[in-house]
Amino acid sequence: MPAKTIRSIFALVIALTLLSGGRVVCSASPPPQSPSTDDCLACHSDKTLTTKRSNRTVSLFVDGKKFSSSVHGSLSCTSCHADLEGKDLPHSTPLARVECGTCHSDEQKQHSHSLHGRAIARGDTLAPHCVDCHGNHDIVPVKDPRSAVAPLKVPFVCGRCHQEGTPVQTNRQIDQHNILENYSESIHGEALLKKGLTVAANCVSCHTPHNILPHTDPNSSINRRNIAATCTKCHGEIEEVHRKTIRGELWEKEAHVLPACVDCHQPHKVRNVYYAQGMADADCMRCHANEHLKAADGRSMFVSAAEIAGSRHSHPRTQAVPVSCSQCHSEVNVSRVRPCETITHTVDCSKCHEDQGQQYQRSKHGQLLAAKDPNAPSCKDCHGTHRILDKRDPESRTFATRVPELCGNCHREGQKAAVRYVGTQHEIIQHYQESIHGKGLLKSGLTVTATCTNCHTAHMVLPKTDPQSTVNPKNVPATCGACHHGIEEQFEQSVHSRLVTKTDKDLPVCNDCHSAHTIRRTDETGFMLDIMDKCGRCHQEIAKTYFDTYHGKVSRLGYTKTAKCYDCHGAHDILPVADPRSHLSRANVVATCQKCHATATRRFAGYLTHATHHDPKKYPFLFWTFWGMTTLLVSTFVIGGMHTLLWLPRALEMRRDLKAEEAREETARSNGAGTAGKATAEEDHRAD
Repeated sequence: MPAKTIRSIFALVIALTLLSGGRVVCSASPPPQSPSTDDCLACHSDKTLTTKRSNRTVSLFVDGKKFSSSVHGSLSCTSCHADLEGKDLPHSTPLARVECGTCHSDEQKQHSHSLHGRAIARGDTLAPHCVDCHGNHDIVPVKDPRSAVAPLKVPFVCGRCHQEGTPVQTNRQIDQHNILENYSESIHGEALLKKGLTVAANCVSCHTPHNILPHTDPNSSINRRNIAATCTKCHGEIEEVHRKTIRGELWEKEAHVLPACVDCHQPHKVRNVYYAQGMADADCMRCHANEHLKAADGRSMFVSAAEIAGSRHSHPRTQAVPVSCSQCHSEVNVSRVRPCETITHTVDCSKCHEDQGQQYQRSKHGQLLAAKDPNAPSCKDCHGTHRILDKRDPESRTFATRVPELCGNCHREGQKAAVRYVGTQHEIIQHYQESIHGKGLLKSGLTVTATCTNCHTAHMVLPKTDPQSTVNPKNVPATCGACHHGIEEQFEQSVHSRLVTKTDKDLPVCNDCHSAHTIRRTDETGFMLDIMDKCGRCHQEIAKTYFDTYHGKVSRLGYTKTAKCYDCHGAHDILPVADPRSHLSRANVVATCQKCHATATRRFAGYLTHATHHDPKKYPFLFWTFWGMTTLLVSTFVIGGMHTLLWLPRALEMRRDLKAEEAREETARSNGAGTAGKATAEEDHRAD
């Protein structure tokens, strides 16, 4: 018994005792009164209060705050639980089912005649009662978003029974399947569930809330004779929208009598038109099948039916339901003799390709199009119009081997996109074709190699200065890592990675060493000879010391087998020497040297690779030795030179004296030879 009732009885007994002089006065008990809401909540506000019903535990908890704010908050509990009227508490269980028809007689009458009411009457345990849809103690108005039957919640309320796999769908002979799934994908479902348009048709809009009947029942709102009236509650001017003739038949077979909407629009799957594919297209092709049809500006308006039939939008392997002309050219008004005269905008591909459309709008291409730049590429410039093929189809314009040519239509030197290039961004397509990626794709036919769209993406092309760009320096490792994943893992742990080295300076990424479009094989002579200069762009002082060493000088001569930067430090896994994992750590340096010098020892590995005489702090011995020997050499030459200069006048004088002496001797020899000749002549004469 509630505490409040006990206290009231106790106070009454005390009062009677005092009035009777201490004697308790007994009289006839008054008739029991109906319990109030507070009396009921004294027990039912306990969250642990439960009961057993059909071998399952049922909670008897009632939230007093929710009940007081519900549409029934002004009523007492006995207004609905009438079998408690005049009963004492605590009451017996179970209580009789609440009869909502006591107040809602019209709705109860409709429900009784409906499929749901008939199922209840025959004892079907799956049949829904009022409480199954509306709730019990927390019922709020339908317009309240919290309501269990608010428009946004109705599909899910009905879906509890009519969703595929539920007992209702499994145990009943129902000719409709995937009802909730089909509705959610329909034009009504998208408007309600995705866009929150609460005036869009939901289950009760067509089937009514309470008088739900099968479509075979003449009184059903979805009966063939009544469906037009049901649909025109929302689509009031449907007669003005549609043509008077469809599929060769008169739209109105009787004046102002509409045909059954479901002849064209499938129930639960309403999406534009449902009549046979080719009917709407046939209307278009009456004109556009003419090869000589041209627009006012001279453009050909001819459309090849064969191209459409073989496109991705119509091919049965890629498109379950073929796309009709009017689905892309959505501005077409079929009430006109020439429907296409109502078209004022280009086709909006994002209606079906929403994600790609959003990416394109944020891209540089989309920004140019929004700015009405005449050079901006649109969807059709890359994908085509009526002959759009799957990118895996070799004939597709977006097939891997065709992508460079496709992008080259704008980005080849001299084309409309190339005029925007600045700096060294020239001959991009030509450089790509000569790169390792281009040769792999175009010469070897390796379709998994990187193309323009692998690096720049297909739809969200952004300049490298944009932080969201896939070719922004911060994002380049991840972009290249999409194919070169193992190398990316090594790079992320190296000193060049932003994850390891925290600095405001620019750290090198893939294209700093390998370039962007002229990527070469790493075993090519050109790459191996250029890599030291690339390392030297950041490590200038170290590069100078390298080129002063034997390794560097031999490399300058074009010898590729001598050690380069990456031979000792590693290529993508460069680590500080102090790191045990480094190629130059104490544990690994001997093995590193042995890659070229097989007999290298630890003493050999102690060779100072970058030792130079230019650094007196790091290498003082070499510095002072170099300058000492240089001073000695210079001094020797200076002293020798001074000695030579001082000796030069004397040497010249000695040379003059020597020449004079030689002249005198020559004269003497000449004179002696003359005298000897005369004596000989005289002797000869005497002899004669």
